Amino acid sequence: MAVSVLGEEACRENSEGQSLDLSYRRSHLSVYLLVLIVVLSGCGGASNNTEIKTSSIIITAQPVSQAVSAGQTATFSIIANSVVSSGISDLGFQWQKNGSDIPNATAATYTTPTTTTGDSGGQFMVTVSHSSESVTSNPATLIVNPVPSASNTDVTTYHYDNLRTGQNLHEAVLTPANVNPSKFGKLGSFVVDGYVDAQPLYLSEVTIPGNGIKNVLYVVTEHGSVYAFDTDTVSGDSKSYLWKTSTVSATETPGYNACPQVFPEIGITSTPVIDRKRGAIYVVAMTKDSSGNQFHRIHALDLGSGKELFGGPTTITATYPGSGANSSNGTVVFDPKQYKDRAALLEANGMIYTTWSSHCDGWPYTSWLIAYNADTLKQTGVLNLTPNGNDGGIWMSGAGPGADAAGNVYFIIGNGDFDTTMDSTGFPVRGNCGNCFVKISSTTPLKLLDYFTPFNTATESAADTDFGSGGPVLLPDVVDASGKTRHLAVGSGKDGLIYVVDRDNMGRFDGTSNNIYQLISGQLAGGVWAKPSYFNNTVYYGAVGDAIKAFPFANGTLAATPSSQSPSQFRYPGAAMVISAHNTTNGIVWAVENNTNGVLHAYDATNLATELYNSNSAASNRDVFAGNKFITAMVANSKVFVGTPNSVAVFGVLP
Repeated sequence: MAVSVLGEEACRENSEGQSLDLSYRRSHLSVYLLVLIVVLSGCGGASNNTEIKTSSIIITAQPVSQAVSAGQTATFSIIANSVVSSGISDLGFQWQKNGSDIPNATAATYTTPTTTTGDSGGQFMVTVSHSSESVTSNPATLIVNPVPSASNTDVTTYHYDNLRTGQNLHEAVLTPANVNPSKFGKLGSFVVDGYVDAQPLYLSEVTIPGNGIKNVLYVVTEHGSVYAFDTDTVSGDSKSYLWKTSTVSATETPGYNACPQVFPEIGITSTPVIDRKRGAIYVVAMTKDSSGNQFHRIHALDLGSGKELFGGPTTITATYPGSGANSSNGTVVFDPKQYKDRAALLEANGMIYTTWSSHCDGWPYTSWLIAYNADTLKQTGVLNLTPNGNDGGIWMSGAGPGADAAGNVYFIIGNGDFDTTMDSTGFPVRGNCGNCFVKISSTTPLKLLDYFTPFNTATESAADTDFGSGGPVLLPDVVDASGKTRHLAVGSGKDGLIYVVDRDNMGRFDGTSNNIYQLISGQLAGGVWAKPSYFNNTVYYGAVGDAIKAFPFANGTLAATPSSQSPSQFRYPGAAMVISAHNTTNGIVWAVENNTNGVLHAYDATNLATELYNSNSAASNRDVFAGNKFITAMVANSKVFVGTPNSVAVFGVLP
């Protein structure tokens, strides 16, 4: 009877595809095995003509699928025993990958060699044997994820985008965990032939004739040179480059500057802009001939070779109707010796926009925006914003004009004439808009669409406490408390006020009040000679003599007081911050402190009180570099690049 009952139970369990549980019968194991053999011989074998074999080997824990990153190893294991053995040591093991035996993989645990992404999807199983019996485990799958890679996001313009946010959201390597003096520091530098006042730019995977595909850093100097460096080869003070092009002809020299604004020569001051589809980097260079005549030219250089493109360069000249400074017979003339291209270039609407500050603050000068076709380098538009007055240089401490999604252009003008008499639409009656935050049309002819200037604009311009020492940031869309989407911009100047303007209604001029979206006073310790930056719904400021401060947005309103601030204060010209992050995580605020020796600072973006790194904290002057006024850091491809008087210092995770 025992045989028949057990036979019925075993047949039922076998027909349902279930394993026979032998554990509770271990005490009567020899009897059970004898009965089991008899029973299984009658469990439907005759009907399907299938021979059923049994084994004394029991797998109690199957191999488990593993997920690792490339470069790591994976470990698989099995737990098994035999009901007729004295322990696991009596068992044999042979691991297999994708059905093939792995040499020397003969233990209960198997650890792979260092993995690559090519190993992903591999099937691992093990055959367990005892005497003449063997059982093969279930397969376990190996998943190999790519290593978090350096950002392959191109940096083609000042502060990463045309909004000028200053945020790189694709940095997966640099994190608060590894940006510290023991793991992070100066890797070396790329040596150049002059001051690096412009922000370097970066492209991944550029084809360089004769050199293959490279990750390339583009650097311009005040000596008028443009360099392309292989970012993956920095070591020590490297003078090796992929290519170098001079924008100075054999009969000319870089422009001469007799004042300390840009000294001792003026070559390429403004940050270039790159158009990868057109294969060009656009730069504006200043030169002079042997007679002392000054020239400005716009160049388009091939990204792979540095050769001139589109029939360039084009010499920059301009005229505009008006009776202002340096005018004749109702026409204002652009005199190249009076100007330098200080603010970064902007590409939008198929055009390259240039803006002009004065050379040494030397009068006469006015306020120029001059645009060129990106395909032909032909002039497409000219706008003068003080055509019947004086001054109005566009400085912004090297920051760039911004552009919105529609291609409208925004920038802040320095001290200059402003007509306090308005026409019927609220615009200056004589067209003079010095000390204005302006919005310019996306199409030609270039036109002033809207503006804001403080109620005390004339007083500010007269005292040289103007709005235009700092640059703007155009914010991504925010939603206010009523649910309305707002298109905002933030800017500040020498008066130390934070102006938040609605780009759809900037506020224009009112002689008694500032009719803008929001005005914050008393929170910055000094004026602003940089620009604010934006990350994760927060605006960051670095005024002169002040800490870096974080002002979060809530319900479409900028906080009236900072949520955190850095432990360090920054001397003139303050700090132009950039932020690296992986989407919204691992945010790091980077800032360069101007001094004889510059200092690179890194702060936790969620709490600026946490300084992760500064270059002075490294032992034995390991990370020292020479300071340079107005410079901004640039983060790309897991490295931080900082311009100096004769190089670009490169920082990253230490080897």
